[in-house]
Amino acid sequence: MAQRFAEYVEAGYELTPDERLEAARMLRLSVDQDTDSEQADIDGAWDDVIDRRVAEVVSGQARLVDGRDGLTQIRAELAARRK
Repeated sequence: MAQRFAEYVEAGYELTPDERLEAARMLRLSVDQDTDSEQADIDGAWDDVIDRRVAEVVSGQARLVDGRDGLTQIRAELAARRK
């Protein structure tokens, strides 16, 4: 594959600067599209986590903590680790 890549790069040098910029833009868009498909998988996984957590709250399985109390507890735990 490295040889093929080198051939593409060499062929690219024969393009005008504007053509090279357009080719680079199109290649970048193709990478973004690959990333977008991965993002759909990530979003789907987060949707599953959110659904599960909401179900735990609604069913009463989740132990809910007041926000201020939670922050106080976290700060205390962090302070204890620093000692």
